[in-house]
Amino acid sequence: MLKVLVPLAQGCEELEAVTVIDLLYRARIEVIAAGLEEGPVVASHGTTLMPNMTLDEALRHEFDMIVLPGGMPGTDYLAGDERVIAQLKKMAGEGKFVCAICAAPRILAQIGLLHGKRATGYPGFLDQKDWMDITCTGTAVERDGNIITSRGAGTAMDFALTLIEALLNPEARRNVEQALVRGH
Repeated sequence: MLKVLVPLAQGCEELEAVTVIDLLYRARIEVIAAGLEEGPVVASHGTTLMPNMTLDEALRHEFDMIVLPGGMPGTDYLAGDERVIAQLKKMAGEGKFVCAICAAPRILAQIGLLHGKRATGYPGFLDQKDWMDITCTGTAVERDGNIITSRGAGTAMDFALTLIEALLNPEARRNVEQALVRGH
């Protein structure tokens, strides 16, 4: 079974984290929401999230994908966590999916994973003027090889559906999307 790691930091953007977790579950993909430390995570708008386990426990597993929710100050906590950075580099080096939304793509840029790639992120966190070695597209969701990025809370559903398609196939994405009764 496919397995996805979603590290949860205090102050993460709850809509991004919960949307990704929920939609991946709907696609029957195993998700481990891992807190940087023991106990609940209070997200950026006050919602309390209960991780499945701590990040230390989660890192005993192998994953097919890692997804970083954005939000502040959650993104800063993720960026400052050596375990998260090591896991991002490890998974990217293995050709596995490395994904980030909102402010979190900046972490991927800071550690060199977006060098020569197309990416998107929340305005002000991933702008072309600051990252000349990255093609900052400004699109809702951007996939470049094993790297998938997205702009923010408003694009969380499209981001999660893109993750499903990347891990499984277009049909799995369509099945989850149809059950959501999204209007286009």
